[in-house]
Amino acid sequence: MSLIDSHCHLQSLPPDEREQALDHARERGVKGFLVPAIKLDDADEVLALCHKHPDVWCALGVHPHDASTWKEGDKERLRELLSDPKAVAVGECGLDFYYDHSPREVQIRVMREQWDLAVELDLPVVVHNRDSNEEMLAVVRKYPDLKADFHSFAGGLDMARELIDRGHYLGLSGMITFPKADNVREVIPILPPDRCLVETDTPYLAPLPYRGKPNRPAYVVEIAGRLAQETGETPEQVWQRTWENFFRLFVKAE
Repeated sequence: MSLIDSHCHLQSLPPDEREQALDHARERGVKGFLVPAIKLDDADEVLALCHKHPDVWCALGVHPHDASTWKEGDKERLRELLSDPKAVAVGECGLDFYYDHSPREVQIRVMREQWDLAVELDLPVVVHNRDSNEEMLAVVRKYPDLKADFHSFAGGLDMARELIDRGHYLGLSGMITFPKADNVREVIPILPPDRCLVETDTPYLAPLPYRGKPNRPAYVVEIAGRLAQETGETPEQVWQRTWENFFRLFVKAE
């Protein structure tokens, strides 16, 4: 039985810690990893890491924090990068109206350009959404053919229901272990078993009992365990179904 960390920024770790993090996770049964880029300048480094490991894949794209760096020609550059067999999704892209590191209208435009490319290439997107539910859903409704993982989901019940109805997946992070995160756990009872992914968001959002320390892919075991507690399943059942869900969404992964 194996588990997949569907969202871990291994490129954010010091180079000498990446292999150690992967080995530790594998020792705990984690046998798949998706590394999302946050800007196009990440792509070569992320792809090089993926090509070293048969169990590591990536998403390539531009995070909303870096949307202002998007320039003419980047859509074509991203299209070329996504032809790599290890690039199985577009992202991490989306909206972040909490920090507003890029103007909101720029975030929306750059997200839509990436979503257009994802639909064209029949690839899923890894979506970042923070304090932007209304604007995000307004764009989602214009993309009936989009396939997406709304990672580290904390958008509430109403948004979850609409995304699920539209066929999207929700990624659950270490936040489901936080004592005061009832707003994150509340979606678990309505989340169909075949629409759920588990993730660490390494190096952020470490679950209990590691909260306050740098997160690592190995800790996805604790996240899956807490999900099992919430649903009444065994951990093995959560491992199995989230493994299957990953490959159903990220069909390019092998």
